[in-house]
Amino acid sequence: MEIIDKFPLIGIYGGTFDPIHYGHLRIAEELLNNTGLKRILFVPSGVPRLRVAPAASRGHRSAMARLAIQDNTKFSLDEREVNRPGVSTTIQSLREFRCELGDNAALCFILGIDAFVKIDQWAEWQELFALCHIILVARPGYASISDDKALSAEIRKEFLSRSVMYAGNLELQPNGFIYTAQTSLLEISASQIRLLIKNNKSIRYLLPENVADYIQSNRLYTGDL
Repeated sequence: MEIIDKFPLIGIYGGTFDPIHYGHLRIAEELLNNTGLKRILFVPSGVPRLRVAPAASRGHRSAMARLAIQDNTKFSLDEREVNRPGVSTTIQSLREFRCELGDNAALCFILGIDAFVKIDQWAEWQELFALCHIILVARPGYASISDDKALSAEIRKEFLSRSVMYAGNLELQPNGFIYTAQTSLLEISASQIRLLIKNNKSIRYLLPENVADYIQSNRLYTGDL
């Protein structure tokens, strides 16, 4: 019987994390449990290219992410983008990860469906598939890829040609597949949390207590700074 070598799955979870909350953390935890990921790297963005600048600074967002994940040994923080000058691009980070980890790991870029349907706006987006797999997760308003009727023909073609039904397929090669994970859809958003803080409302149970304490002690999102 032929023995097929399997590639260890490494999750790459990027985002502004402005602030990080239980929606982010629960998705990551379920992916660890259900897809075979060995670990997940949280990568706070620096200056995003396609969205407005985050409300909190790079340093604050990175510090909040560190606090949020500190008790999970399979989560770690990667600060390459917050330390990188200028505008951040995902493709640059993934090239670096691939160079550092070599061809013996399967990189799995975790991406909300809401972002994937606009992925053709990303810099050099088609190279992503030569560097990593993509694990799609549901987001508020985007429970499945079919929810977006305006999906471009080019993105739809990539999705249909690369989709796999089972997470185990991701271990068979280091890159190139798209897997849609079934994860809990928590109706929590960073913008909601920021608005609550601005209006002096409670954010309890929306994010880890140590992150809430950090926000309060640094007076983030109040409009005072």
